[in-house]
Amino acid sequence: MKHAYVYVLDALADWELGHVTAELNSGQYFKRPGGRVPVRTVGASGESVVTKGGFTIVPDLTVEEIRPETCAVLLLPCADTWQDPRHRPILAKTAELLDSGCLVAAICGATAALAEAGLLDNRPHTSNSLEFLTFFCPNYRGASFYRDEPVVVDGRLITTGSAGALLLAREVMRRLDVMSGEALEAWYNYYSTGEAAYFYALTGAVSDR
Repeated sequence: MKHAYVYVLDALADWELGHVTAELNSGQYFKRPGGRVPVRTVGASGESVVTKGGFTIVPDLTVEEIRPETCAVLLLPCADTWQDPRHRPILAKTAELLDSGCLVAAICGATAALAEAGLLDNRPHTSNSLEFLTFFCPNYRGASFYRDEPVVVDGRLITTGSAGALLLAREVMRRLDVMSGEALEAWYNYYSTGEAAYFYALTGAVSDR
């Protein structure tokens, strides 16, 4: 079975991965009945972390325990603590997973961590802004590959800014091909507008399962 691995670290921005983890772990709108992509949390060590919202998370496993063959997607959230050297192993693991064909999705401050590590120097990407990356990432050399777009998908890498939680979730589920096109469109439209018609379209899209 393949998993959705979520890297957890102190001051993690809880809300940024809420949509994607809930949908992957529950599989409630998947096109295959009973299908799901179980979520497992990954830490720099086995020690607990405290999110920005005050939740305590004890990682399910450490970075060294991730195997490419069990990875459906690696999710990298924002946090105020990415500069800590203890997070360098997950950046090295990110490069390994991308090379092996695993999907990687980074949002907000996690894109800065990738930029500082040189992982965005040669591939199209986005973030909170180009100025954000150039200011906070002295080793960043990928400005010519920056795209001023809400979300950028380059091969197996998805990047977005701090307001892109829904976009990230949509693109992850699209790339994993877990929802029908009709269901995914209705899902995104409902959560981005709140209009009931899209919810009925969503439930209708999965009612024949």
